[in-house]
Amino acid sequence: MHLTLAPSRRGASSDLEVIGLVGLAHLGSHFFHLVLPPLFPALREAFAVSWTELGLLMTVFFVTSGLAQTPAGFLVDRIGAVRVLAGGLALLGAGALLAASAPSFVLLFPAAALLGLGNSVFHPADYAILGHRVAPARMARAFSVHTIGGTIGWAVAPVAMAALSTAFGWRSALLLAASLGLGLSLLILARRGELETPSRRERLAADGRPEASALAVLASRPVLLCFLFFALQSTGVIALQGFMPLALGKLWGTELVLAATTVTAFMVGSALGTAAGGVLADRRPNREGIIAFGLGLAALAVLVPGHLALPLPLLWAVVGLAGALHGATTPSRDLLARAAAPPGATGRVFGFVYSGLDLGATVAPAIAGHLMDAEAPRALFWLVAIATALSIVAALAVRPPAPAAAPSIGLGAHR
Repeated sequence: MHLTLAPSRRGASSDLEVIGLVGLAHLGSHFFHLVLPPLFPALREAFAVSWTELGLLMTVFFVTSGLAQTPAGFLVDRIGAVRVLAGGLALLGAGALLAASAPSFVLLFPAAALLGLGNSVFHPADYAILGHRVAPARMARAFSVHTIGGTIGWAVAPVAMAALSTAFGWRSALLLAASLGLGLSLLILARRGELETPSRRERLAADGRPEASALAVLASRPVLLCFLFFALQSTGVIALQGFMPLALGKLWGTELVLAATTVTAFMVGSALGTAAGGVLADRRPNREGIIAFGLGLAALAVLVPGHLALPLPLLWAVVGLAGALHGATTPSRDLLARAAAPPGATGRVFGFVYSGLDLGATVAPAIAGHLMDAEAPRALFWLVAIATALSIVAALAVRPPAPAAAPSIGLGAHR
């Protein structure tokens, strides 16, 4: 018996379970982003390696994840999202097991690659599940919970892994992390009936119409513009997170430890803004208007600490506001990508456009680092503001304006 192609609409309780399970899986994904870095001091002592060599482990992780994300999306569309999601979680657990048992430093590299491969599945699988199983009226809130789950994973991992390593040793810490990945994989499989999406064969059997070619889908104007939007977003955020403390020190002599707290303020603001943005996008589904309004104000807020020496509480407030405005656009950003995906292509489209984040994360440190070397710390804030402004242009260009009467530019009804 084939799965129905109509999304499940059994009410709020069913939606809440789906949103919770997918958010929990995404928390696991982001937890594993930061499984290795808190262990670097212990690994350096155990294997007598340099910090550069340890940093290469994360390069392997993110390069593998970025390269595998689009193929993972194709797999989601072909066989359904649940098996891919459960497999990704199992790969995270397997990568942690391999790292825990590594007798030499060189064997940590295949472990990092395995972790990156597991990480590659989450955006295409998660968004395919949410898009198929959650009612449209709650979709933006579902996306916001998904994002917040990832943020919580980032917040928990450094503390948990450092504490476990101190208490039990780094190998035991990795074994416990592995149990998290494997346990979440089993949970997803156990609730498979609530999360399943149709496979390609089931879609074709139900629809009977030929699918657009993969190249035609990914090379379409809306999808390419979404990819550009995600890349520009990532460029700005990664530059800000990585180099704002250093830039503040160069500009105003802010102590590095205190300057680093501005990144925390940005992330806390972003999480709060994401929660509010999900409610806003469900109630006022003008995603382009929300993106333009929120990111435009965020770009202006980012420029303030680059031009004014602020007392620390006010600095936190301004940077936190920038984070909140930026975060408020995140659910609308994901709705924008969902709207660009043809039926049956959600996995591959989300896999492809989210690899734009990896592109931005690759180029941003080099550009921002060059600005620091050139003793141009104020230019860092302009880099972030310009990348953010260009991302607004890309978002507005995803869909051409309606030929009818001039649309409202506010945050009102969807055009």
